[in-house]
Amino acid sequence: MDLEATVPGSSTMTDGVRGDLFAALVDDLGLLYGGDYNPEQWTPDVWREDARLMAAAGVNLVTVGVFSWARYEPRPGVRDFAWLDEVLDLLHAAGVAVDLATPTASPPPWLGHRHPDTLPVDADGVRLVPGSRNQFSPASRVYREHALAITRDLVARYAGHPAVRMWHVGNEFGQVCHGEESTRAFRDWLRRRYGTVDGLNTAWATTFWSQHYSSFEEVLTPRRMPYHVNPTQALDFRRYASDQLRELYREQRDAIREVDAERPVTTNFMGFFPLVDYWSWADDLDVVADDAYPDPTDPHAPADTALTQDLMRSLGAGRPWVLMEQAAGAVSWRPHNVPKSPERSRLESLQAVARGADGVCFFQWRASRAGAERFHSAMLPHAGPDTRVHEGVRRLGADLRRIGSVAGGRVHARVAMLFDWESWWAAEEQARPTERLRVLDQLRAWYRPLWEAGVAVDVVRPGADLTAYDVVLVPQSYVLTEVAGRGLEAAARRGASVVVGPFSGVADENAHVRTGRFPVLLTGVLGLSGEEWVPLPDDGVPLALGDALSLDGAGGTLDGGGVGPGPDGAGAPGGAPRASVLGELVRGEGAEILVTYASGHLAGAPAVARRAAGEGAGWYVGTVLPAPLLGRVLYDVLAEAGVTGVLPDLAGHPGLEAVRRGGALFVLNHSGHAARVPLTSPFVDLLTGARLTTALHVAAGDAAVLAPAD
Repeated sequence: MDLEATVPGSSTMTDGVRGDLFAALVDDLGLLYGGDYNPEQWTPDVWREDARLMAAAGVNLVTVGVFSWARYEPRPGVRDFAWLDEVLDLLHAAGVAVDLATPTASPPPWLGHRHPDTLPVDADGVRLVPGSRNQFSPASRVYREHALAITRDLVARYAGHPAVRMWHVGNEFGQVCHGEESTRAFRDWLRRRYGTVDGLNTAWATTFWSQHYSSFEEVLTPRRMPYHVNPTQALDFRRYASDQLRELYREQRDAIREVDAERPVTTNFMGFFPLVDYWSWADDLDVVADDAYPDPTDPHAPADTALTQDLMRSLGAGRPWVLMEQAAGAVSWRPHNVPKSPERSRLESLQAVARGADGVCFFQWRASRAGAERFHSAMLPHAGPDTRVHEGVRRLGADLRRIGSVAGGRVHARVAMLFDWESWWAAEEQARPTERLRVLDQLRAWYRPLWEAGVAVDVVRPGADLTAYDVVLVPQSYVLTEVAGRGLEAAARRGASVVVGPFSGVADENAHVRTGRFPVLLTGVLGLSGEEWVPLPDDGVPLALGDALSLDGAGGTLDGGGVGPGPDGAGAPGGAPRASVLGELVRGEGAEILVTYASGHLAGAPAVARRAAGEGAGWYVGTVLPAPLLGRVLYDVLAEAGVTGVLPDLAGHPGLEAVRRGGALFVLNHSGHAARVPLTSPFVDLLTGARLTTALHVAAGDAAVLAPAD
């Protein structure tokens, strides 16, 4: 292992993106550290204590004003900003920068009371009421006028304030409305998309069930219906809802930029959130930001969190991003809220930095005394600063200062994993062969073996340029456009290994099933074709492995032991590995068959196959494999492509994560056991300053950030 060798396409710790607005902010402040701050819940004496404690903890950025609209505008047209003047002055004097939010995620109760049409309507036709948050219809013109008015006044007053260094529009966009104003907006969206009602009828296949429309005025949102919704109507409504929210974001962002073009503008995403297509939003943000709340009781949380972080980095085309929210301990919205320790909080924060984050923030700074989130953890607990949690907060602040040189660095990946919101939406509509095959389950299952091996992954939108990748994974892409299909075939023919999972390439962009033997666009590159999707029995189906599939280092037993039923696959002790959930009846047409079904409806049919294609190969995995067998297949793909992890023999240390960002190697131990990692050249651990020559020892729950020693 030689970390001094520069990976092609990567950056050193001091390189990276420095020309944009966010990079300039990080250049000035260092890695960003802080959280949401809600001073409207507290008195001025508490503000002064907060500013002092923030400075002592190394906090250099807080988000202010996310839910302050009712305080800014207690009555229509009235403005009360004097309290915020004092807060910003205090923070600036303490050296704490502000990410100032537009307060539009939670309108004051008076708005819904005076204008009930601003309130959202759910799919059952029920109009929701104030008293919580998010009580607005994104299509409401009255709401948007009021939101723009408070945004413009806020920006006009504070664009020149030295504390304000970034702008934050709204909060966690995801509101959906089925009211009359939203219905009219949906019809307008459809007119723009299809031009004529005949175009809509064709796209929606309204010859089915006598659904033909003679006018756009007849079209409704997919509200409660007697039976299944038209799947293309449902898909288009999801597209519309995402676009409507993006338009709302753009209105406020543009109002900010009219006055202040010097500070970055963002909003907070929510990982693999199902209601917004973040691919379509990413270019509208100056920096991608994410809220992440992994469950500390989930054994797969470290790997699944890493996948989400890779998504955030990929949405920004590899540029640094911000972990905008996470919990310092327990959340308050699960049925049973197990806290994470300060050590785990530190590890998750360093994991985000390892995977490209230049900012680590929490919800929230000070724990609320009242309200729905009164039991949500915070950087400063109810018990005050003399607590384990706050001690961990101060430690993390010091750690981030020590590793500040990694800011701007890139993560270089040779593996791409395809994911698309529109395909996800369409794949999980009603009336499909099985509801047990879930897109995110597939993504996470395919990602975990790569995470365990220390192999970096970019999440890529279908149809994107794949020339930088030696391996392209398609765990489940139900909707596949002709452009995306050609891109996959071209990637294989130029030398990449392309791996296609079950229920992929099934439908076109209108969610219409492609006719012919499937996957219609990929049969040539895969060397096989299918005719039937086959949901499998609850106990799965045994598999027969061919001699060509390597079994060495499979990461688990393949003869039944350790491959039990559950989310990782189905199996029976002492028996063959078993396929679960869904299989496909396909026949080989030039592919080398590696695994077949041993019995049942699919007996003898291929389950895993490979075909040479040009300079590369097309791999087919047509079912849900048990985790060890899936890992073995993917490791064989990596070996074929010459892709290796950043640390040798990482699989020998379960729970040990290794990521290279620029010139730094992050080693994170998520396991309950200490790990020893051999070194072949000297390094310095940026967290401790220790010089390491022969080996790195990482305690359970600890981390190291290694830079080549001078």
